[in-house]
Amino acid sequence: MSWLLKTLGSSLGKKLLMAITGLFLCSFLVIHCMLNSFIFFNDGGVKFNEGAEFMAHNPIIRIMEIVLFLGLIGHAVQALFITLHNRKARPVGYAVVNGNANSKWYSRSMGLLGTLILIFLIVHLAHFWVKKMQGHIGTGPGQETLFYEMKEVFENPIWVVLYVASMFSLAYHLLHGFQSGFQTLGINHPKYTPFIKFLGAGFSIVIPFIFALMPLAFYFKFIQ
Repeated sequence: MSWLLKTLGSSLGKKLLMAITGLFLCSFLVIHCMLNSFIFFNDGGVKFNEGAEFMAHNPIIRIMEIVLFLGLIGHAVQALFITLHNRKARPVGYAVVNGNANSKWYSRSMGLLGTLILIFLIVHLAHFWVKKMQGHIGTGPGQETLFYEMKEVFENPIWVVLYVASMFSLAYHLLHGFQSGFQTLGINHPKYTPFIKFLGAGFSIVIPFIFALMPLAFYFKFIQ
């Protein structure tokens, strides 16, 4: 067990944990996006609320919800550790920095993009998850449905702008993080790396784009 703790505590171990938790969170994004996309049936939220109720009362999903939070916390903590380690290793920056020569700006800004996403998640959880845990959202007497809550939140242009802007941050975060995760796990070969890059680029565009459409669709009354 000591060797495992020693490995996980090393720089490589932290990067491995960050890659594993990051790719796990990508799988959650797909499921979350598919469920939320039920709003586009534009049936007054019937299918969306049915899906939300199924997820809320499914014991497997509830367990995965705990795993998700642990993964999210682990991903954020590892990112912080890696950032602090890198700064400690190089306390004085280079006299001349030409980052574009070796990497994209978003690959050098993962800490900033991750922080913006974390702020968004706190707001998002306050809007929906906290209210659900408090019993305000559901299908029982005196409860509002999740669909109704989404409509109410996205009537406010401030939240719409925040959500859409956060999806830009998510897109750039995924653009680097998706392929980087596979590379950290050693899945890096001339034969299939181009496909991973292509898949990562598509994933980083399609998923945030669908999420960004949701508040816009509610705000401009495309969904009733």
